[in-house]
Amino acid sequence: MGISIGHLLVVLLIVLLLFGAKKLRTIGSDLGNAVKGFRDAMSDGKESQGAQDKERVEHQQARGTIEGEVTSREASKNKT
Repeated sequence: MGISIGHLLVVLLIVLLLFGAKKLRTIGSDLGNAVKGFRDAMSDGKESQGAQDKERVEHQQARGTIEGEVTSREASKNKT
């Protein structure tokens, strides 16, 4: 009860008759551009997240704390 090549050809023929060859070409290119845009956005999000994490760590190191822990430099200041 699977899909055979004959079934796929019938579906393709019906889609071709409904939309026409030119419309199918534009739909295909629009879909390809949408997928490319989605991939680019996902990779940009990962890069910006990494940059934000790095900036947060640098800021915490400058303040003398890392994730709520006091660094040894800050601890020595507090003891005196």
